[in-house]
Amino acid sequence: MEHIMLGDVSVTRVREYYGSVGMEPHAFFPESSREVWKDGVHWLAPHFLDSETNNVNSAVQTWLLRSEGKTILVDTGVGNHKERPYAPVWSHLQTNFLDNLARAGVRPEDVDIVINTHLHIDHVGWNTYLNGRQWVPTFPNATYLMPKDDFDFWNPENNHKPLLGRGNQNVFEDSVAPVHAAGQTLLWENSHRIDSGLRLDAAPGHTPGSSVLTLTSGTDRAVFVGDMLHSPVQILEPDANSCFCEDPAGARATRREVLGWAADNNALVIPAHLGGHGAVEIVRHGNTFDIKGWAPFTPYSEQA
Repeated sequence: MEHIMLGDVSVTRVREYYGSVGMEPHAFFPESSREVWKDGVHWLAPHFLDSETNNVNSAVQTWLLRSEGKTILVDTGVGNHKERPYAPVWSHLQTNFLDNLARAGVRPEDVDIVINTHLHIDHVGWNTYLNGRQWVPTFPNATYLMPKDDFDFWNPENNHKPLLGRGNQNVFEDSVAPVHAAGQTLLWENSHRIDSGLRLDAAPGHTPGSSVLTLTSGTDRAVFVGDMLHSPVQILEPDANSCFCEDPAGARATRREVLGWAADNNALVIPAHLGGHGAVEIVRHGNTFDIKGWAPFTPYSEQA
């Protein structure tokens, strides 16, 4: 199953990639304990860890929402044909993402809103596609919601020096700037209300403009957290950042705040890259958190 209802909002998972990202746990999460991976291998593998290679497994996926008559995409993955010299695992991909989106009943022209939770390489790729020799917006009728702080941070004209170094090279030029030049971006700050049940809020740390999308509909609650979490290990050890967090202290504080809200409100936590069942309910466990249950999405490794 790739579709659930949360109140009146339809949520569908659209796959671009699933598998190893070529990183061992302590390269990806240098602050995590070795014990959590060793003791948890029985449930981390195979969805979140390849126990044979000791590489982290990750998903690149878009969350398709239908809310109040609008078709909304949350993050747009890596994209095809993109030149990524410092991220070879994402360079010149050829995936069937648009076909997967079509199978979910959505053509590019049907999309009303695109949400980029932040502007990293694997969250904006399908913002554009290669038309001849030009990058043009994939979703011609959509408004692209981008955090202004990330837009300014990743704009090469501003000469910022990111922790990621050159890892995000070309991303602004081929996946952000063409959308902005087409007049399709809305650069928001602090908070942005999409409709009565969907709200974007700044959640800095992973990047300066990282954000979360909160869903409230009927008695259901969910929070789409982007890269605030890459692995369920960070639920058990919320102070364990990924190696890609620009502001480590800010990322820890944001993670604890958002996970605390989710636990207190029985909200489904929906990260961008979680394999397995894709989303999770959590509870407080002393000064950390624990896993209460998984969403009913079918794990990629179990799909035909």
